[in-house]
Amino acid sequence: MMTDLLEILLIEDDDAHAELIQRAFEDQKSPFQIQRVKSITEARAHKQNREPALIIADWRLPDGESMELLPAQPDALTSTPIILMTSYGNEEIAVEALKSGALDYVVKSPESMLDMPHLAEKAIEQWLARKEKKRIQNELAERESQFRLLAENASDMISRLSTDGVILYISPACQPLLGYTPEELTGRPALNFIETGEREAVAEDFYKTVENEINIFTFRALTKSGKYIWLETSAKAVLDPFTSELIEVQAASRDITERKNAEKELQAAHEDLQEAYEKTIEGWVHALDLRDRETEGHTQRVTELTLRVARKLGYSEDELVHIRRGALLHDMGKMAIPDEILQKPGPLTEDEWKVMRKHPEHAYNMLSAIAYLHPALDIPLFHHERWDGSGYPKGLKGEDIPKIARLFAIVDVWDALSSDRPYRKSMPRKDVIAYIKENASRLFDPTLVEVFLSLIETQSLNQNQS
Repeated sequence: MMTDLLEILLIEDDDAHAELIQRAFEDQKSPFQIQRVKSITEARAHKQNREPALIIADWRLPDGESMELLPAQPDALTSTPIILMTSYGNEEIAVEALKSGALDYVVKSPESMLDMPHLAEKAIEQWLARKEKKRIQNELAERESQFRLLAENASDMISRLSTDGVILYISPACQPLLGYTPEELTGRPALNFIETGEREAVAEDFYKTVENEINIFTFRALTKSGKYIWLETSAKAVLDPFTSELIEVQAASRDITERKNAEKELQAAHEDLQEAYEKTIEGWVHALDLRDRETEGHTQRVTELTLRVARKLGYSEDELVHIRRGALLHDMGKMAIPDEILQKPGPLTEDEWKVMRKHPEHAYNMLSAIAYLHPALDIPLFHHERWDGSGYPKGLKGEDIPKIARLFAIVDVWDALSSDRPYRKSMPRKDVIAYIKENASRLFDPTLVEVFLSLIETQSLNQNQS
């Protein structure tokens, strides 16, 4: 319902009819103010001063037909809506009036004139809805014009797709990109020109555009010559302004083949570099094994076991890369220990132990200058620290010791006690387990001891079952 007072211009030369219509508006307390004139000339003069919200006009007037007041363009948004009245029920006149832009056509009768307030209210609501729809249609037409102007001159390939992926429009840029003319592509499913193995993924991306209104995705497109190029597509959903239902999808695509090739080359170079890093580390470890025969194979075993426990603790794959490097290099500092100490077949003296205990710091000094090894240095530097603070080189205590170094300390001792050395035999498995349990909360992190031993016991169970 309308609440603002709106002016209606009533054009009626018959006083009796005019009085009946005016009285109907007054009796129904409608939200209208009636201004009456008796001719087309008076109506035009009135409109020059003030434009009414609605005109109710008799068909035939003393100075002509009120059809003259209808706009030259029936859909003009600036015109005033008109309801035409006539004393004759002539179908041809009704059709002509409505085609010329009249909002309604009413045959005069006492009933229709008394119902005029209701007709007027409905007419204005209808007119406002029609006006808004026309405004939106004009805006859409303007956008369509701008879209085509942009598309025809853009280096990117601009396209419009139906909701099921059929090409409705594609810009001339498709020819230098794909080798096809717009006419060859229009009306065909876009998926036909996408590499077969990628069609399902691209279809999923397309429907994400439908749901989320905008999406960016890449894929390989098949050119007319049979070659594939990489396209990056930015797609946007176009919705009906009245129903919010999807009308179509508009997309802009550009050739990123050179970028993709560069990324591929960069990835290959990165992988080559990573492989070179790993080979270098393995070479260092091999050199240490050749020098320190008593621990040969120790490095590989503790590395594998540390990674297994670290996975159980939830470390990511990226973190495991650095853990592996740190485990492999944990004894790298022994390269700086003199042969007479490193290769001594019997127990070391106290002075010799002082020299040996410097190998974590030697490892750090040797490796810290290498940037890619920085995240791996916790194990080489801190794997001899102990939970109660009795370790070396810093004498760290409890959780001040990096977690991965605390874990590695358990693994290192496990392997050392479980392996033969020139000056002693390996301890039985149950004795090694007992030793680690006894030293939980003294030498080792008790929580990590539980995790480690649960994995060892599971491993033992699996071996027995196999």
